[in-house]
Amino acid sequence: MDKQDGARAGALRLLAELREGASLGENPATLERLAPADRARAQRLALAALRHRGRADALLKPHLSRRPRPDIADILRLAVVEMLELGGAPHGVVNAAVASARRLGPKGRAASGMVNAVLRKAANARDAWEKLPPQSLPDWLRQPVKAAWGEDATRAIEAAHQAGAPLDLTAKPGSEAPGEALPTGSFRLHDAGQISALPGYAEGDWWVQDAAAAMAARLLDPQPGERILDLCAAPGGKTMQLASAGAEVTAVDISAPRMARLRENLERCGLQAQVVVADALEYTPEAAPDAILLDAPCSATGTIRRHPELPLIRDGAQLESLIALQAALIDRASALLRAGGRLVFATCSLLPQEGEDQLAAALLRHPDLQVEPPRLDGLEPAWITPEGGLRLRPDYWPERGGMDGFFIARLRKLDRAG
Repeated sequence: MDKQDGARAGALRLLAELREGASLGENPATLERLAPADRARAQRLALAALRHRGRADALLKPHLSRRPRPDIADILRLAVVEMLELGGAPHGVVNAAVASARRLGPKGRAASGMVNAVLRKAANARDAWEKLPPQSLPDWLRQPVKAAWGEDATRAIEAAHQAGAPLDLTAKPGSEAPGEALPTGSFRLHDAGQISALPGYAEGDWWVQDAAAAMAARLLDPQPGERILDLCAAPGGKTMQLASAGAEVTAVDISAPRMARLRENLERCGLQAQVVVADALEYTPEAAPDAILLDAPCSATGTIRRHPELPLIRDGAQLESLIALQAALIDRASALLRAGGRLVFATCSLLPQEGEDQLAAALLRHPDLQVEPPRLDGLEPAWITPEGGLRLRPDYWPERGGMDGFFIARLRKLDRAG
């Protein structure tokens, strides 16, 4: 097996694990036998196959007499995407797909002739491929997105998901990061390569963080010496933003492994924060914080352009419990915050139930919370909701490569005594 076949085999292993409900990268051992470059290629192949899964199925369907078994379907999809989207040489890709089928055992060997015949037909269908629309969101997600933002916006979001995501970086104050400077303060690379080889990585000058995610901490506007509580903090991009501003940060998250990564990133960047592994609903700081950043657990539907597997491994069944958890976390943050303090609530979701509706309900429960309209360089007026929240979507900044879907709101806790 050559290196390219090793990467293809790794991609197929990742796709097989998705059928068991695992997200990409959830099990690092999956690709541990591959060299770093081959691991990266395997990830890129799997991501591309997922982003174009629906298109590949549409192209393959006329050439299939019956639905293939799942592992054969993965081989066919991967080959179609590699040939027609990524520009792979058809002869080599088809041969590799046939070999992959044969390695599956007797049933795979029996299907190898079909794989060969179907893919040779698909290799000549470039015109048909280019006319296929972007992959649709699954019904459980598309219907509420369409109800919230309309059909045209939904199609634009689907196109943004298919395009994937560039690499965004947040730099420490006084440091530079490679890439295009974005209006909101982040830096963007469209062809990053190996992250650890980029200038400034070893020096800790920057960290990876989507431009939309970075806006939450910037809207909080941390000040030197302020006591700031970062709830649900892992993996820590916002913690590092707060710490780099000179705030006294306490980062709280229930996941010990994810907090270990946060500590590593803090150390690499030379930043300080108190790291606490605890349930945010039960944690009580020694003194009331001046500000709280709550990036609450959510459906993560705003991150599909970076995690195209999400629509396949989730079905919306957990949404009701997530909404209840978000409300409980807002209540807890409000109780912990000092009078006059600031609270930023954020979710990386496309769904108003996890954003606009949460804000409206929180204001009814907490008359002492007041929305402060977002003020940040680079914000466009259309992103600001009538209630003063910030609604970000993947189809925004299309000429720059989009952004994650987020809802962010900045609130002030009024001093009733005043």
